[in-house]
Amino acid sequence: MLLVDTCIFLELLLNQSRAQECREFLDKIARGELEAIVTTFTIHAIEAIINEANTILSFLRNIMASKGLYVYITTISDEIAASILMGKIKRDFDDTLQYYVAKKLGVEAIVSFDKHFCGLDIPRKEPRDYL
Repeated sequence: MLLVDTCIFLELLLNQSRAQECREFLDKIARGELEAIVTTFTIHAIEAIINEANTILSFLRNIMASKGLYVYITTISDEIAASILMGKIKRDFDDTLQYYVAKKLGVEAIVSFDKHFCGLDIPRKEPRDYL
């Protein structure tokens, strides 16, 4: 099981330089060839950044239809735990929350381009590592 970070979806949705790599990775998850988790925190962050109704609707429908993608509903308790953990791991809130959920669920890796996940006890991988 993998945890997919916000930047992987945004890379594709914003058609950035590694969008095709992210598309292929997310397609493998959609077909059920890989199993992954996305947090509701990530989903809400993407919705706020995209801020365009049709794109958000398409994104949400793709999340729902993805055979290998599971949505983890982050709770206030998760956010409290992440807030406490921030000082210990010296990361910002969003990275700490992703890390906390990854630890809680025992994922094998966090898939992200964000180098802030390096140096933690869960490996950071990139989409190309699974293609």
